[in-house]
Amino acid sequence: MTDLKVHVGDDARDFGSRFVDAWHRAERSEPVNERHLSFDSFETLARVLTPKRLELLRHLHRHPAASINALAKAVGRDYRRVHEDVEELSKAGLVERDEGGTGLTAPYDAIATRIAL
Repeated sequence: MTDLKVHVGDDARDFGSRFVDAWHRAERSEPVNERHLSFDSFETLARVLTPKRLELLRHLHRHPAASINALAKAVGRDYRRVHEDVEELSKAGLVERDEGGTGLTAPYDAIATRIAL
């Protein structure tokens, strides 16, 4: 498992720099096993990663769920709200689904956040 690196407010130079760095490491046969997500603003990140959604991510990290229904039962929350949260987390790239589209996981150990000023 790896850390998920979340970037807030980066520009094209930042994206390019990460890409070039990964390219050079790959050329040297160094591992390039990392994940990056970018948000345009802190407000966007805060809308996506609410306290309840962070709770779901923590649960899914420790206990992958077979379905949204199973996750809702495990955390003691309403199915509809958990479904909405999982959809938003999935769209953002924070939750992964298995090939069948039902199994859920958060396959990283930590979320490291960098906020550009």
